[in-house]
Amino acid sequence: MSASAGAAVRVPFGALALDYREKKAAIDAAIARVVERGWFVLGEEVAAFEKSFAKFLGASHAVGCANGTEAIALALRALGAEPEEDVLLPANTCGPTLAGVRMAGARPILADVDEETLTLDRASAEKALTSATRFLLPVHLYGSLADVEGLTALAASLNLTIVEDCAQSHGALFHGRAAGSFGAAAAFSFYPSKNLGAYGDGGAVTTSNPKVAERLAQFRQYGWTRRDYAEQEGWNSRLDEIQAAILSAKLPFLAQENARRLEIANRYDAAFAELPLRRLAIRPGSVPARHLYPIRTEKREALRAHLAAQGIETAVHYPVPLHLQPAYAFLGRKPGDFPVSAKACETLLSLPLYAALTEEQVETVVAGGTSFFVEKG
Repeated sequence: MSASAGAAVRVPFGALALDYREKKAAIDAAIARVVERGWFVLGEEVAAFEKSFAKFLGASHAVGCANGTEAIALALRALGAEPEEDVLLPANTCGPTLAGVRMAGARPILADVDEETLTLDRASAEKALTSATRFLLPVHLYGSLADVEGLTALAASLNLTIVEDCAQSHGALFHGRAAGSFGAAAAFSFYPSKNLGAYGDGGAVTTSNPKVAERLAQFRQYGWTRRDYAEQEGWNSRLDEIQAAILSAKLPFLAQENARRLEIANRYDAAFAELPLRRLAIRPGSVPARHLYPIRTEKREALRAHLAAQGIETAVHYPVPLHLQPAYAFLGRKPGDFPVSAKACETLLSLPLYAALTEEQVETVVAGGTSFFVEKG
């Protein structure tokens, strides 16, 4: 297909309205069920979704909460994080990861990521450790798993606790084990654009420790051990019934849609293999969820303009590294720190990738990316 032929095909970066239309009957029935029942917070729908989501991941427990940021905070709180303890996380991640650590009252410290996957690098993590570090918080970014083998070994050698950030990795696998099953707890986001997305905010924490699950259920609702009785402070961080019902309606589609995402990503991989750009490396033994399809090029802005002119929307994940944002000046870092993360912020561009993309749209993206490098060199 030529670039000119593809120009007539618009490729939005996401298609949430189309996703609804494809699942309309199931979602409408789920919402109606909640409204007709008249119970809107922490009822049958939340309990049912927690059970089915835990089963999908192979976890013993899932505890719904208000959003992915609070899922990180709740996981750390339930595992006993204290204000004087450090939580190590990658510099290449979205702000909510760091915000969740701050909400839990712990201290965030950053480490760089590896060149190939842009996820937390074990060697950099080991160098960044402090005497107060108690937690590792790897992020399974773009739908690909972090170095769970290396980081698990590091954690075991130093008696550290792993909390996984799985906001972008619903259903990703490593040697058959799901993202979210490698740490003491794992945080998930159900923001609408996620592979499993609600129609508003939502989150969950998974764990195979029943005591941690019990504490999570308390912390998400004021610290109550029974109604109106709190033995410790908690928050209001509840997953509501309508969002839980929607998630339950969408969960049966997740595996199939992840497979479609992987198919599209493989198509991009094959088409772009010989072009002068960097693609994300996938760890051997893993099956990514392919939440995003990032490429890296020094010509990002020119490529982005070229694709936009052909009706192809793109996004940048993420434009400014955490340590250079004003809100996080307290970290005491400077330009030149975390060079791999900083370079990713300067060169990374995300191409459209979601299950509802048509073959024509996929070919349009392929043609657009290829034509740019043929024309520009």
